[in-house]
Amino acid sequence: MRLPRTLAAAAALTAAAVPLTACTPAADDRPLVVVSTNILGDVVDEIVGDQAQVVTLMKPNADPHSFEISAQEAATLREADLIVSNGLGLEEGLQQHLDVAAATEVPSFVAGDAIEVLDYSAGDAAGMPDSHFWTDPARMVDVVDALEPALRAIDGIDPSALATSVEEYRTALTELDDEMATEFASIPVSRRALVTNHHVFGYLADRFDFTIVGAVIPGGTTLAAPSASDLADLVDAVEQTGVSAIFAESSSPDRLVQALAAEADVHVEVIELFTESLTESDGGAPDYLTMMRVNTERITTGLTQ
Repeated sequence: MRLPRTLAAAAALTAAAVPLTACTPAADDRPLVVVSTNILGDVVDEIVGDQAQVVTLMKPNADPHSFEISAQEAATLREADLIVSNGLGLEEGLQQHLDVAAATEVPSFVAGDAIEVLDYSAGDAAGMPDSHFWTDPARMVDVVDALEPALRAIDGIDPSALATSVEEYRTALTELDDEMATEFASIPVSRRALVTNHHVFGYLADRFDFTIVGAVIPGGTTLAAPSASDLADLVDAVEQTGVSAIFAESSSPDRLVQALAAEADVHVEVIELFTESLTESDGGAPDYLTMMRVNTERITTGLTQ
């Protein structure tokens, strides 16, 4: 474990300068795990419990492609006992800080290294690695399995307690996978077609036998922008396939999705999903398991109406 931390050092200096009082808070000497995105942050928090401080850099409802951090948060990265990130090009606004931490030999775990990676099959990102693996809960099981030894290696983590919590969460993920398969089985094969605001469901489609009709933003990042011809091609695809719903990410503006629905010569409903980010506790998707269940219900309802 890396000691002393900046906060602990500051507390020690203060203690030397003035007498201790009964209300002086004790320094938290648990290991520090810093996580990039809030989806992974929730998973790490579930399996680590109170054995470590888990600091998640990405705030609720943020965009993982574009969120940035403060200088203080960047310093926290360099003091971590373990950094957990998504990888595969997802954290575009954070990558420089992750690279600096890696250069100073801060231990790190990259979730994208633990899975069978799919490439984007269409759009501007075709052939590049798809970073949105969490839409497939089976791949999240692979991440948890690979993360366990990285956490176990941290000084101060109880391997036995960790193994128990990992097994419990692995069971929860397996149950989620079974529930999703059961619900999606109710959608006729001819209607398992997805149109989204950008390419985010490649792994879900691969796992549960969906067809990706297209995306309003023809790439793997929300930072790209569609051209007029992109929108025209997608309107044609929507009209030809007769999809009944278009799905928009809750953290991204859906004006383009609404415009696409208005252009298509079919009745198309725009349905909000939680795909890139968790929400606040009262926002509908406060944790990964809830997010996936809500999305499953909304996709199933949208494609069977």
